[in-house]
Amino acid sequence: QVQLVESGGGLVQAGGSLRLSCVASGFFVSSNAIYWYRQAPGKQREWVARISTGGTTIYVDSVKGRFTISRDNAKNTVYLQMNSLKPEDTAVYYCNRENNWGQGTQVTVSS
Repeated sequence: QVQLVESGGGLVQAGGSLRLSCVASGFFVSSNAIYWYRQAPGKQREWVARISTGGTTIYVDSVKGRFTISRDNAKNTVYLQMNSLKPEDTAVYYCNRENNWGQGTQVTVSS
């Protein structure tokens, strides 16, 4: 059974950092492209970052230079390191693989 479980969200001041984790089960993260999405209140869910099977990473322009997606194959986990956080980064963050979604983790950035 495929499952994705996010954690690591919280409340942080602007300029701070958080590291989100997405623990996968039922498949290998090394064999799949994994995405991080986010959804802010009243807005559509948007794609934030992706890591390919080969390890190539891409980011939405608004987070380039601040966020880093990575994975630990031994732990079957994908991470999203978020630095220099801004209030506009406030959202529920989800990891995704094909049509599988986690439950999300809330990130709140105060000004």
